[in-house]
Amino acid sequence: MPKDKRTYSDRAAYIIKAVTKRRQKLREMAKEYKGGKCVLCGYNKYLGALDFHHLDPSKKDFAISVRDLTRSWNKIKAELDKCVLVCANCHRELHAGISQLPSESSVEKRGEFGEVQPHF
Repeated sequence: MPKDKRTYSDRAAYIIKAVTKRRQKLREMAKEYKGGKCVLCGYNKYLGALDFHHLDPSKKDFAISVRDLTRSWNKIKAELDKCVLVCANCHRELHAGISQLPSESSVEKRGEFGEVQPHF
């Protein structure tokens, strides 16, 4: 077989790398879109320690996790608008009922470039 021909396994490995890279980029974009820091404590040292918390779980269409980042950016943004960004510690405290979100974070909307949108 000539060296210039790609095999299925070569192509599959390339696609897996490309999809992984896209998902990582979308996750970074999503965290920046939501402000890049925890809405409760302001933590912003490591993006990997930040989670998306749905304000109303009954309105959740899909999880914002790495494996679920296969949708268009517009669909991801629509889901992000239902969430707040919190650090892992604050996220666990929210679910345990130890912490509560400030009321203004539940209505905050962001524009295409992550800027806070005024509410009317």
